[in-house]
Amino acid sequence: MGSSVRNWLWLLLVLALGGLFYWGMKRNPKELPSVLAKERRPAPDFTLPLLPPYREEWGEALRLSDYLGKKPIVLNFWASWCYPACYEEAPVLEATWRRYKDQVLFVGINTQDKEGEALRFIQQFGLTFPQVFDPRGRVGVDYGMYGVPETFLIDGEGRVRVRHAGAIDQASLEGYLKEVLP
Repeated sequence: MGSSVRNWLWLLLVLALGGLFYWGMKRNPKELPSVLAKERRPAPDFTLPLLPPYREEWGEALRLSDYLGKKPIVLNFWASWCYPACYEEAPVLEATWRRYKDQVLFVGINTQDKEGEALRFIQQFGLTFPQVFDPRGRVGVDYGMYGVPETFLIDGEGRVRVRHAGAIDQASLEGYLKEVLP
C-alpha cells in the first residue's frame, strides 16, 4: 500500500473520530437513555457509610435494600465540586424532602468527593435527609450515571422509574413524585 493511500486512510480515521467526538459533545445528557428506568428494572442495591451528621439517626451505614419496596425513594448523586448545578438543586431537594418525608425516602449520594468538602456543602444547605459517602463513585457506575448531579426515582416496588440528569427543579421533582405516590 502506497504512502498516499495510507495518509488518506489516517485522514479519514481522524475525521471520523473527530465527527463522532463532536456528535457526542452536542448531545444533551438529559436525553441519554437509562436502561434501568426505561425497563423499570429493580434498583441496584448498595451499602455505603453515612456521613457523620446522619449516623445518630440512621446508623453507620445505609443499605438500600432495607428500604426498597417500602416506599418510593429519591436517590440524588452530587458532589461539592459540582457547581452550579448541585448548588441550585440542593435547596429544592431539602424543601421537597421536608414536605414528603413521611411518604418518600430521600438519599443523597456524595460521589467522587472529599469528606471535608462534602460536610461543608451539607452544612451550607442544611441538608437533613440522609447522605452517604461514595468517594470512588462505585454506585454511580451501577446506576449508569453519566455525571453529577443525577437523580433517580425508585417506586414503592423497588424499581427505577425515572433518571433525571442535571439539576432537578421543583416542578420536575413534584411531577415525578406524583407518578409514584398513591
